[in-house]
Amino acid sequence: MDKSLQMLDWSLVQAFLAVAETGSLSGAARQLRTSQPTLGRQIKAMETQLGAELFHRQARGLALTSTGADLVAPAEAMRDAVQQISLRAAGQQAQLEGTVRITASVATAAIHLPPIIARMRRLEPQIAIELVPSDDTTNLLYREADIAVRMYRPTQLELVTQHLGEVQLGIFAAKSYLAERGMPQDLKAFVQHDFVGYDTNPAIIEGFKQFGTQVDRDFFKTRCDDNMAYLALLRAGCGIGFAQLSIGHADPELVEIDMGLTLPSLPIWLTAHEAMRQTPRIRRVWDLLAEGLRPLAQES
Repeated sequence: MDKSLQMLDWSLVQAFLAVAETGSLSGAARQLRTSQPTLGRQIKAMETQLGAELFHRQARGLALTSTGADLVAPAEAMRDAVQQISLRAAGQQAQLEGTVRITASVATAAIHLPPIIARMRRLEPQIAIELVPSDDTTNLLYREADIAVRMYRPTQLELVTQHLGEVQLGIFAAKSYLAERGMPQDLKAFVQHDFVGYDTNPAIIEGFKQFGTQVDRDFFKTRCDDNMAYLALLRAGCGIGFAQLSIGHADPELVEIDMGLTLPSLPIWLTAHEAMRQTPRIRRVWDLLAEGLRPLAQES
């Protein structure tokens, strides 16, 4: 094999993959948190080392050449190997100190996790916590987070999971809304009310189907996918909506509406990469998260 190929730097391959995935130097720069000129130099260096053009420069960005397209799969395999090395090495760290990065939904991160993290800091002051509120799926395989709190069961084989229980949902409206519109007494009156729904998430529409009521997106006159903003809309009196029982019961502005309906529940799962699970600091944070989150399912 050509010696230049044997010495191909991972940073060049990483730059190549980022540009291939985003289609532009600007997008790749944001992904890798570096500058466009640096990425441009790295792509040029890789092309020079390989003796081949990897991208066509176009008005709207960069497109892979046939050579570049052929290199994507082996470059991804190289990235996976580098990540595995990083994960295995990190998993061997024995100290009960360092940083643990936790990701959770925006609502869970804002409402449920702060008191749990405060307790962690009191019990384990040598462990620093990074909290990443996100409703997107963060990739644990690439160390975007060490532990994820999920409201669904992860399916990737490389992940270790623990089911903590089921969080029950309830129907709620603001006191101000019910003072104006009245408490619905039956299902027929219930569906005549204003409702706060999701914008693109079909979960509430599917929930109505379980009640035997067919609705579409336009049925909800106020729509929002962000759960914290959704709760604010409920509190402001925009209509009837849905929330975790523990959250709704704790809010003095909200009243539960009991229509005798069986609502779906939300599972709580802890998730981590199997190579990191036994790292002492991650194991400790995992246990404290489980201890803090499990009562949410028991109290609902």
